[in-house]
Amino acid sequence: MSNPAILVIGSGLKVYREYLVAPIARRAKAAGIDLVLINNLKPTWQRQYFDEIIVANVFDSETMGRAAREVVAHRTVVGLMCWDEPLVLDAGLLAAEFGVPGLSAAGVRGCRDKERTRAVLTAAGLHQPGFELTTTVEQARAAAERIGYPVVIKPRAMGASIGVVFTTTESELDEAFHTALAASQVDPGPYRASAIVERYAPGQEISVDGAVHKGEYLPMFLARKHSSDHPYFEEVGHVVDANDPLLDDQDLMRHLAQAHEALGIENGITHAEVRLTDRGPLIIEINGRLGGDLIPFLGRTATGVEPGEVLFDVTIGQRPDITPKHRRVAGIRFGIPEQDCVLKSITLPTAAPGLVAASPMCEPGTTLRLPPGGYLARHSFVVCEADDPRTCDERLTAAADLVELETEPAGPADPGAPFAMPAGLLDVDE
Repeated sequence: MSNPAILVIGSGLKVYREYLVAPIARRAKAAGIDLVLINNLKPTWQRQYFDEIIVANVFDSETMGRAAREVVAHRTVVGLMCWDEPLVLDAGLLAAEFGVPGLSAAGVRGCRDKERTRAVLTAAGLHQPGFELTTTVEQARAAAERIGYPVVIKPRAMGASIGVVFTTTESELDEAFHTALAASQVDPGPYRASAIVERYAPGQEISVDGAVHKGEYLPMFLARKHSSDHPYFEEVGHVVDANDPLLDDQDLMRHLAQAHEALGIENGITHAEVRLTDRGPLIIEINGRLGGDLIPFLGRTATGVEPGEVLFDVTIGQRPDITPKHRRVAGIRFGIPEQDCVLKSITLPTAAPGLVAASPMCEPGTTLRLPPGGYLARHSFVVCEADDPRTCDERLTAAADLVELETEPAGPADPGAPFAMPAGLLDVDE
């Protein structure tokens, strides 16, 4: 008889997810649980961590579901994991279907559908902006007029601030709407081809990665976000301080716990993005997965808490230990060109004060385009640690200055070309 198994939907990019997969594999092996991966590409780095790998188009709901049900038919599946944003909805619904711990059907829909998030949190009495779902530019104009400028226009179900545009006047709205709508077309799920218009909420933006066990919200890491200038919201860096005073802000933590309860989130790890407004915390979105941009890696560096182990625990229905092992500061800085370019070569620092990691994020020959022609035009990142936020920021700046680039100008973007996902977000075949 085979071991019990955890089903994993999508592995993600090695540089972004191996640090999670390795401890999950260690914990699974110690517990006598197999890891079964369903992935859209042939395995490369994943082979050493998974006991079975099935190649299937996970971006097609029917194909993914059929592959997952075949696994359940011949194995005892005790848990299901997914940390890839476009796959979270289908994976969460499969977990509910299989009767294993998960966000719940209501919870995963509340996370994935930004309109539903707004509606549920508003109904629960939590501070939310005025918003409307639109599918045409005429609807968007009317919505912005009712809500009042400035507004933000965003795809209904995308991540990483892709297609999110700040708009101050009606004259800017048409272009902003078309930018958001074009980005929304990429989503393979039921929420594509629509954009939300919502009132802009000024204030510092943070994110909180938290575990949820049987409905109990357990905050783990809090990151201070650094974004590009308006009208876009490109994320250029994050800093996690294990001693951040906001971790002791009872109003903030109670607000997050109430939001998770209202959305019906039962088990899993979530990544909540919050603006600290003059009216109190305002939840921008709650994602039904671990944070991207290596934020959980920063959390591990700053606290010693292993996010892969926490994910393993909640996946099998066990309450995780999120007690910090130490208290430091860790940050990430992304390298972004000043203008559209073609990357010819890149040289990264191998040593610098506090340097934890440095990595390229695309191959030579990649065209990097800034919004609205493209998103996440990142050529590299550096991660540094320190004992305090100021020193960490200084170390990040120094390490980023050591990155050497050779580029050439890129030609103008084709305004009629369909939206393409940024380079470096998906794994590649061997």
